[in-house]
Amino acid sequence: MGFRTTRARLGAVAAAVLTAGALAVSASPASASASAGYINGGGDYSNDFGDEGVLSTTSYNDSSAACLWQQILWAEGANESDGSDFDASDIDGHFGPNTQHATKRLQVTWGLADSFAEADGKVGTNTFGYADRKLRYVSGSTASGEYLRLRYDGALRDLDLLRDTKGRYIFYTNGNRANSPHLANYKLNVCD
Repeated sequence: MGFRTTRARLGAVAAAVLTAGALAVSASPASASASAGYINGGGDYSNDFGDEGVLSTTSYNDSSAACLWQQILWAEGANESDGSDFDASDIDGHFGPNTQHATKRLQVTWGLADSFAEADGKVGTNTFGYADRKLRYVSGSTASGEYLRLRYDGALRDLDLLRDTKGRYIFYTNGNRANSPHLANYKLNVCD
């Protein structure tokens, strides 16, 4: 093989590597948690929610992850579009206009937006990250492969949560461990 042929092949390989690298950098990566299929965490629990996938009327809008968020709205007593508090009957795992409205109200309450008009009604890095601040240790271990019990400290109610041995979050219907447990799944809606 001649020098020119080797140089041409090396140039083609280098161009392919650079192109692949550029595509990898320019692509918008999905949240590791959303791509894993579950709301999850590991180690220190105070930053488990902030890196989750975005929940909205168009993203993971029919899921158990949306159901967990609705449990948080219920625990916070966020206001619905009719002015009443988000209640247990509103928890259905569907992130629709009512959930969006309650999310906007909560974003204003938490100081994440100056007004309702400025709130985006999406549960992303800032909104889910703020919810991290309200997680409290109950029992268990933060070590990998161990169970961890947490409590979400809502303005009106507390929610019992469990982080399982795979780091996946489990929530309970109406926040009570005596009720049915559900994995906070991005793809399935098992919310009852």
